[in-house]
Amino acid sequence: MSKAPVVRARNLLVGYGGDPVCAPVTFTLAPGRVLALVGANGSGKSTVLRAVLGLLDPAGGTVEAFGRPVDERETGFRKRVASVLDDDAYFPALTVAEHLYLTARGHGVRDADDVVAQALDDFGLTEHGTSLPVALSSGQRRRLLLAAGFVRPRGLLVLDEPEQRLDLSMRSRLAERLVEERAAGGSVLLATHDPVLLRAVADRAVLIADDECRLLSAEDAAAAIAPGVL
Repeated sequence: MSKAPVVRARNLLVGYGGDPVCAPVTFTLAPGRVLALVGANGSGKSTVLRAVLGLLDPAGGTVEAFGRPVDERETGFRKRVASVLDDDAYFPALTVAEHLYLTARGHGVRDADDVVAQALDDFGLTEHGTSLPVALSSGQRRRLLLAAGFVRPRGLLVLDEPEQRLDLSMRSRLAERLVEERAAGGSVLLATHDPVLLRAVADRAVLIADDECRLLSAEDAAAAIAPGVL
């Protein structure tokens, strides 16, 4: 496994209209590691993720992925990065199974049928495979989006509060999948408010704030986001 960072951010400043939403962020994410972004609502976690994904130009500093400046338009970047953000990005005219199969085949997965069947099972969607997304509950649609992130090849998985709208059992299964991702050499960058998930999967965390963004151990970060703290 290469030891070169999958993501490297140096004094990364993010914001809108020239106004930063948080202090500069510096971190590295190595292969086979999980890094969490934590902080209060509105602190800038999602904005940092969007800059890492190339969906938002940095207001300052630099961000690289796989040793190159982030460019969302670059084919190599798009092939190696999977993301699940806080939006319902699905194909409304396709069934759940069709959506996942198209995602897998579109990214060159040859055994797409088996991969999709496993994802449907992992995310509790097997009995909804022939349903359209509009017929699903908000929690089921969230599971569909997460499943779509796992059916395609990737070297980096970026997740924005993946625990949203998931019950405790599904959060536990998500944690298992992320631990498996890490063990297989994949890298994960996620924003989360869930201290249990953070303790289960993360190696380190960055506390995002207005005055200073600090690198923390997973345990210290989990304590910082415990209910009633942030």
